[in-house]
Amino acid sequence: MCGSTFGRLSPSGRFVRLQRKYAATAQIPASASRVALPREDGLRTMRVAVISDIHGNLHALEAALDQVARERPDALWCLGDLVGYGPRPNECCELVRERADVCLAGNHDLGVLGELDLDDFAPDAAAAARWTQTVLTEAARDFLASLRPKAIQDGAELYHASPRDPVWEYVLSPEAALAALQLTSERVVLVGHSHVALAIVVQGDRLRGGAAPADTDADLSEGRWLLNPGSVGQPRGGDPRAAWLLLDLKARRAEFRRVAYPIERTQAEIHEEGLAEALAARLSAGV
Repeated sequence: MCGSTFGRLSPSGRFVRLQRKYAATAQIPASASRVALPREDGLRTMRVAVISDIHGNLHALEAALDQVARERPDALWCLGDLVGYGPRPNECCELVRERADVCLAGNHDLGVLGELDLDDFAPDAAAAARWTQTVLTEAARDFLASLRPKAIQDGAELYHASPRDPVWEYVLSPEAALAALQLTSERVVLVGHSHVALAIVVQGDRLRGGAAPADTDADLSEGRWLLNPGSVGQPRGGDPRAAWLLLDLKARRAEFRRVAYPIERTQAEIHEEGLAEALAARLSAGV
């Protein structure tokens, strides 16, 4: 059993333990007590900007992408949930389609497409998804339909939620983090979905890490890492600024970034579209 030093993690949102057609089929061997050693393969992509959980918040996305552009990364990866909750789903889909080199599907994307039962979502989330279905353009729908909830890139494995359930599972506990690393083999595993920025490492038999607030700079040179960039469009953890991650796979560093955006403009658009007041209010608090 791995020892752990695991700080500031607590469950957020509702855990849904249902079998999904997108869920990983791999199981953790009962005898597994260690994770795979990191690979030393040559990398074609070096510096990557990672974003996730945009949720129709165009002003947050634009602010994050402006900051990303100043860093001039080799690639932009998006871990899914372009839509849901927020008032500008079409514009967010178009921007991500234009800018991202890799994009995953999230549970809200799949819910809007009708591939998941909206009864499995919280009431405000389900109502926002149903509204999104009424305004989504054909181009945005086609783009979302082309996405999948997991991918493998140079030096990293990408999941919207987790390796054992790429759609639904929240990685917010030591057990879930260890399972994610046991089911993968690349040096870096990237997840979204929880809206909580995380930096977690397993080295030998020790698991440590937890929440990654703004300006966290993680040295990835030792061990294998699970990273969550946090949410662009609906951050949680008490910081309302849009979150993203700058990942340098060659230098083996990860920098957690935050950028302010005009929250009040997104809130006004939520009100204009008749979406739930709670979806506007939570943006100010970052919860």
